[in-house]
Amino acid sequence: MNYQIKLPSDQRVMTIRELLEQEWLVPRKVRHFLRVRKHVMVNGEVAKFHEEIHPHDTISLELAEEDYHFQEIPLGDPKIEVLFEDEHLLIANKPFGIKTHPNQPGETGTFFNNVQAYLAQKQERGYIVHRLDKETSGVVLFAKNPLVLPILGRLLEQKEIKRTYQAIVKGIVTRDQTINLAIGRDRHDRRKRVVDPRNGQTAITHVKVIKPFTQKTALECQLETGRTHQIRVHLQAIGHPIIGDPLYGKSADRLYLHAKQIELIHPFTKEVLCVRTSDSLI
Repeated sequence: MNYQIKLPSDQRVMTIRELLEQEWLVPRKVRHFLRVRKHVMVNGEVAKFHEEIHPHDTISLELAEEDYHFQEIPLGDPKIEVLFEDEHLLIANKPFGIKTHPNQPGETGTFFNNVQAYLAQKQERGYIVHRLDKETSGVVLFAKNPLVLPILGRLLEQKEIKRTYQAIVKGIVTRDQTINLAIGRDRHDRRKRVVDPRNGQTAITHVKVIKPFTQKTALECQLETGRTHQIRVHLQAIGHPIIGDPLYGKSADRLYLHAKQIELIHPFTKEVLCVRTSDSLI
């Protein structure tokens, strides 16, 4: 696996060791192999780890596939809607009613099966970064190589990936608000989550009123945290369950929750990516 990355103009001067360890989060074992195999080059020259890198330098890495774990899964339908793609990232639009990824070995019919089939056409692979509920449609981010995967994971943990959702809920919501209610597991139904102030995890959702209708309201929701079923539980807790929610309300033709937009800073180019779907609930 060979990668060439041109450092951005605002790259901080540091050693190659610091770049690989602190910014790119390359595992210690892999850093060792890169060093002893002399598989790091700067501007076409084999580099030593104590050397400094500078803006606009081109870093070349040769990673051994056996140094990274990859789980093979059955390939699905390669016809997916790609919203953004480069050599490191893939952002695609997941339809509602399909799971994001398999939970059992050999499982088929998930969106990740389809993503892997799409990438296999180009002799590439995908890696899971985050997920959407089966009933939720919209933007999903995948890594296309193991180098970028831990960086995206850190961006998620540090809340530097912003996800914006559309929802249509029962009743009239009259004002914008921030819902700060801890969420935990439902002791009586393992599929569900509940508001649990004592034992739950912190969960914060920012809600903006987009358009009121007769007996329902279109909302925009932005996650500050990413708990399971967070938006669904929070909106149900304030008395406005999402229309079509089979777990927290009443089922309909679909769950009216859609991941409309994702925004992040590209881990390598430092470009601000703001990717939206063309489809909308409103």
